[in-house]
Amino acid sequence: MKHYLAAILGFVIWGTFSLVLKPLSDFAALDILLFRVIFASILIGCACLLWRRKQLLYTLRYIRKLSGKTRRMLAVNLVTSALLLAINWYLFIYVMNQVSVSATALAYLICPIITTVLASLFLKERLYQLQRVAVAICVLSCLIMGYGHFLDILFSSVIALTYAMYLILQKNKFPMDRMLMLATHIIIATLCLLPLLSVSDFSRPKPVMFFGYIGLIALVYTIIPLLLNVFALRKLDSSVVGILLYLNPLIGFGLGIFYYNEPVTTVQLIAFTLIFIAVVLFNVSYFNGKKKDRILRVE
Repeated sequence: MKHYLAAILGFVIWGTFSLVLKPLSDFAALDILLFRVIFASILIGCACLLWRRKQLLYTLRYIRKLSGKTRRMLAVNLVTSALLLAINWYLFIYVMNQVSVSATALAYLICPIITTVLASLFLKERLYQLQRVAVAICVLSCLIMGYGHFLDILFSSVIALTYAMYLILQKNKFPMDRMLMLATHIIIATLCLLPLLSVSDFSRPKPVMFFGYIGLIALVYTIIPLLLNVFALRKLDSSVVGILLYLNPLIGFGLGIFYYNEPVTTVQLIAFTLIFIAVVLFNVSYFNGKKKDRILRVE
């Protein structure tokens, strides 16, 4: 249950992201991204050095004992995970600035579907009948939201695919400390994004408020949710964590209506109602299926 709660908490936190992004609306999205990843790298790097030194030494000894093939597999997993994070972060900002905000919102709707499909194909995770119905409802809601916006669907699918693949890669069997693995992902991703500093405009001075919010985003909205995701994936199926990602846009949608008083269309209302129903069906089916499996094993 704690892994399930960890997944829920991570996506609930991400769902409230607008609360800290709105105050930074006057600043360039690229500046926010770059300072976010730099701060996140510094924070998680310091945390590992201060509180995970034993785990770090154990990890280094573990890597030295690995065979050449296993060490290469670990390196590929770490670097690929980091690259997927970097691509996902960059594309999210690019699409938000150059394509449309709705395309980034649509990515959150498509990602759980892609994660579920990938988990079924590559991890052989079982989908119960009601879960398949829930996935079909999610597909329908995405088609409703994306109807007539082919470019939005295209970019949204790429953004969603990168994070879905990241989640799938975290279901690896390497007995490494999860915080150290995440630190490696974030630091490598940051190094990949640093060349973007050359196209960022630093002529405008940043107030203390900017750095305060960036620090909050780096810790509360980057490191903590990713750690909760990685922790949840130790026990939960990737498909379950993927479907729980729908909590993110649902909470954001609710904040938009009730907190920011944003207008809502009938299409949006129908799509998000379908998503809410699908999330409930998927998770009820998951727990009922697991309960039946345990009973059958006992018998």
